[in-house]
Amino acid sequence: MTSPGAAVSPVAPAPGGPDLNALKWKAFTAIAISFVTMVFSMTMVFVALSSIADDYGVTLRAVSWVVIVQSLVISGVMMPMGRVADMIGRRRVHLAGLLLFAFGSACVALAPTFGLMIAARALMSLGNAMGQAVGTAMVVAVFPPEERGKALGSQTSVVAIGSAMGPIIGGFVLQVAPWQTLFWMLVPPLLLAWVVGWRWLDEDLVSRSGAADGARGARPPFDWGGASLSTLAITVLVLTVSNPLAVPWTSIPVLFGALVLVALLVLFILWELSCPSPMLELRFFARATFSKAVTARTLGFVGSTAVSFLMPVFLISVRGLDEGLTGTVLFLTSLGLGLAANQAGRLTDRLGERPIFLTGFIIQVVSLTGTAFVDQSTPLWLVMVLLFSGGMAMGLWNVPNGSTILASVPPEHLGVVGAFMNLTRNIGNVVGQALASAIVVGVLVTRGFDVPLSDIADTPGAGEAFLHGCRIAYGVVTAMTVVALGLALFTRPPARELRG
Repeated sequence: MTSPGAAVSPVAPAPGGPDLNALKWKAFTAIAISFVTMVFSMTMVFVALSSIADDYGVTLRAVSWVVIVQSLVISGVMMPMGRVADMIGRRRVHLAGLLLFAFGSACVALAPTFGLMIAARALMSLGNAMGQAVGTAMVVAVFPPEERGKALGSQTSVVAIGSAMGPIIGGFVLQVAPWQTLFWMLVPPLLLAWVVGWRWLDEDLVSRSGAADGARGARPPFDWGGASLSTLAITVLVLTVSNPLAVPWTSIPVLFGALVLVALLVLFILWELSCPSPMLELRFFARATFSKAVTARTLGFVGSTAVSFLMPVFLISVRGLDEGLTGTVLFLTSLGLGLAANQAGRLTDRLGERPIFLTGFIIQVVSLTGTAFVDQSTPLWLVMVLLFSGGMAMGLWNVPNGSTILASVPPEHLGVVGAFMNLTRNIGNVVGQALASAIVVGVLVTRGFDVPLSDIADTPGAGEAFLHGCRIAYGVVTAMTVVALGLALFTRPPARELRG
């Protein structure tokens, strides 16, 4: 194993040694199979919620916990798992997570009661979190620094494939089979990912400058205090922002949750700053490049998620499109994301991060502005163009933004920082959904339309109230994306020669 500062590149093998370029792509293939399956599992469940509710005889509000428990577990344990992987090895955590994920999926399909099903969802989400926690770090580790854009672009394209497959395949399967079939479908690719991961992932390579290097000396103690406080804080954040009980935002439970969140964040900061071996090195935020890129990333996902949350409701409940056509239209976002991410990675390696993520944020601002003016008379082709351009925007800024964040920290912290990057995405998604929902529902209630979404099209005036709420929501997230653009404008990625 080379030292962190050695100049050996994965694509420059020693004479007579293994073809490290081939190893790089074998490792990426193993990781890609797991990523497609993980993301597929997260998006397929949305089309199955009604079937699950009918099967167990629970309300749609109760069945929302199928999604909420996933967000809680993945967000809560992702960073601790990233730190564990940096300490004991990313391959070990990855393979253990795949087995846990597959076992949990089978348990979900076999669960006789709704309570046991939620417990099984937590188990499979823990395995999902373990995979997400190490995936980015492993991909970056097997590619040389000058190909970091290609690595992240390829990974983002894989994520787009999984995201697009979920609702499309899930919808077709549910037309001919029970919802449990979706969870049984996850088991074969997860076992395949485990087999190829066991054969093709080399611990020294995927844990480059991480656990494998640290294993020579004394292993630092795990930061149990930081892990516990971060998990509690993120759990309170997700529960408070998602508001699963639909209580008023000025109610005692919400205000109490906000106060508890602030207290936990303060305790977490104080603990991490005083800990000799912290889970997350908060002093990274003193680096302008790191803090600006992280903030821009979070705001960018808030903006993109607001569209993905509101647009299906608009197309089905206001425009009257059927679910099949709606799924096809929404697929354009994933298509734009995948195509742009692949090219963004290669362009980042050639031109640097800054021009690419600036272009991405500019396109997102334009796309969000156009989406704010969509109504019943807007041609469907124009809606499709806006969705495709929104996906392209996310693919363009996401890849160089991630490359900037990872390049600004020491290589031995790639695991936990890679997990933290995925956590910012999840937090941005939760905040974007909650913000869009709160604004639109607030406008509907203020105008006296406290009706189910399915009745909006048939209730005079409700459609216009919904669109007015959407315009306000899109205006707010557009302003947030403008802030992200401003941060990106003044972000200076580390010089290439300083990366390791």
